Amino acid sequence: MNRQAVYLGIDTSNYTTSAAICDAEGRVLANLKVPLPVREGECGLRQSDAVFAHTRNMPILMAKCREALGNDYTPIAVGVSTTPRDAEGSYMPCFLAGQAAASAICAASDLPMYTFSHQNGHIRAALYSSGRGEELMKKPFCAFHVSGGTTEVLYVTPGEDTFTVEQVGGTADINAGQAIDRVGVMMGLRFPCGPALEQLAAQNTEKIPRPRICVRDGVCNLSGLENLAGKLYRESGSAPLTAAYVLAFIGDTLTRMTEHLLEKYPNTPVLYAGGVMSNRYLQARLADVCDASFAEPAFSADNAAGVALLCRERDRKVRGRV
Repeated sequence: MNRQAVYLGIDTSNYTTSAAICDAEGRVLANLKVPLPVREGECGLRQSDAVFAHTRNMPILMAKCREALGNDYTPIAVGVSTTPRDAEGSYMPCFLAGQAAASAICAASDLPMYTFSHQNGHIRAALYSSGRGEELMKKPFCAFHVSGGTTEVLYVTPGEDTFTVEQVGGTADINAGQAIDRVGVMMGLRFPCGPALEQLAAQNTEKIPRPRICVRDGVCNLSGLENLAGKLYRESGSAPLTAAYVLAFIGDTLTRMTEHLLEKYPNTPVLYAGGVMSNRYLQARLADVCDASFAEPAFSADNAAGVALLCRERDRKVRGRV
């Protein structure tokens, strides 16, 4: 039986062990994830705990990959995220777990291994899911990477097999996902709190206090949101109102940052990636501000699909197929 050649991607972020498979045509055939456990009442994981959890998750994930491959597909290259972003000194221990797994697979099967950043994987997955990948891969575009670990504004120049990324804005303190999780845990939600907070916000029927945001030259401050939301929750006793306030605050902040970005890069498409950007309220807000593109939730939150696609593109370049 002739097996179809495919590409395997692996990503080990701070909260999800992920693997994905794409075919030679650039179609994602499997997007597999195993979440890392976070104790109730806590807002995250220490890196040592994340590495341990990835190590425990990896056999489970590889079994899922084996099932997805079946008798029809065989990997010819493996891609893995090894750094948070493409920048000097960018490092998190949790990515060592994915790198070790990918290295073992490649050594055992004599396959090439290609390394990428977690951020570039997010961008590539969002491009794929947005439906505008072919269009945006041909010219520079702007991107927001908004998650629990990152709130950055990027100017992205596509290359043959990856991206050149320049940071042109971001947060001066905490990230948007951190703010959401801290408020959510304060209200008794289970980490990660984004989906539950969005559901709560949809139940709100009260007038939302006008958020007092802080954005200067494309850089935001989000650390005050936790205290403002906590005060509102104590005074109102309303979880839906507080959740709606949090999303309004982040929505206003991202809107202001987008407006500043377009002053610098007018008429440039903007891609929104990262787990926070799977929120439908935020997507609706930003769709009215610019030529916006969004990923579906499965490709917006942490995933390895973008790494698998980048692996395909790098391998085709190396083999002279571009």
